[in-house]
Amino acid sequence: QVQLVESGGGLVQAGGSLRLSCAASGRIFRINTMDWYRQAPGKQRELVAAITSGGITDYADSVKGRFTISRDNAKNTVYLQMNSLKPEDTAVYYCNVKASPVASFRVENDYWGQGTQVTVSS
Repeated sequence: QVQLVESGGGLVQAGGSLRLSCAASGRIFRINTMDWYRQAPGKQRELVAAITSGGITDYADSVKGRFTISRDNAKNTVYLQMNSLKPEDTAVYYCNVKASPVASFRVENDYWGQGTQVTVSS
């Protein structure tokens, strides 16, 4: 019903930048919050940044001032601009979207991307 495709991960040196993208497709009635999570080896998945349909944002303390989340509602796409990357930012990053498909527009579901690896070398 709703598919998410992520792109933009890779290997970067500490202090560098990367930009992640996540595009939602399918028969979508409405997209609400769009989030980025990450999971490092041996750790629990954690929320990195979130943005509402109205553009209100929230960030984990560990990334405030370095990461910026944004969205293009016309393209059903969310972005994560990551600057001043640190080795501790190394993780698989997942896009999460709370959306209602056309087939069941009264219901809001959680959709996850496949994940994209971000590796920051020291």
